[in-house]
Amino acid sequence: MSADLPGPPAPAPPELARALEALGGQLVWRIGKDETSDDVVVRLGFASATPRFAHLPRLRSAADAELQTALAENRVVIEWVE
Repeated sequence: MSADLPGPPAPAPPELARALEALGGQLVWRIGKDETSDDVVVRLGFASATPRFAHLPRLRSAADAELQTALAENRVVIEWVE
């Protein structure tokens, strides 16, 4: 007996796709490992918040394999920068 797996997600309606594309063009982000733990931090904010990123604790670079491991182990922290 095999489980029915869902197929690929349906494409977003054109209006939503355009809105998400416009929003994505206004965002900046930084991804790296926290200095005090092995958590991967994703800092995300509007482009107008870019100067505030410089005042936050530094993030260490992380290799793709480290990012995938952190995702699998639920060690990813999302931070919104205002």
